[in-house]
Amino acid sequence: MDYEQLKLENQLCFPFYAVSRLIIRAYQEDLDRLGITYPQYLVMMVLWEKDGISLNEITEKLILNTNTVTPLLKRMEAMQLITRTPSTVDQRKIIIQLTSQGWAMRESAAEIPLKLTNKLNLEASDVQIAEALHLKNKLYELIKVLDKSSN
Repeated sequence: MDYEQLKLENQLCFPFYAVSRLIIRAYQEDLDRLGITYPQYLVMMVLWEKDGISLNEITEKLILNTNTVTPLLKRMEAMQLITRTPSTVDQRKIIIQLTSQGWAMRESAAEIPLKLTNKLNLEASDVQIAEALHLKNKLYELIKVLDKSSN
């Protein structure tokens, strides 16, 4: 057996991993300026879209486990970006809400996606914006397939 299936260049997962890491690295300077990590940025985006949602809704939206998100939220609460409150309807549910400081951060964060696009300089590269958008849509399709198969 020559083990071709174990070569890094033959792995489907490696290019996804590498692109993810490189994109997060491109975000780093802007996130450092905000004082948050990339996972915290994802939580903030979820809450800027819909505030006052349950912990479970956040974990579902980000496709993360509760034990991954809970410590993240505790740190964000200590930073005074969010509050975590038991639901008045079901005490087992925790409702996550942005604080005024969390809402204020949205203004500074609003420029980050455009800055990333500029950093990637897609128009000047071999990857055009339309291709990148097509790839994003295909990735969401793949996420749905993989998420279904893992449940």
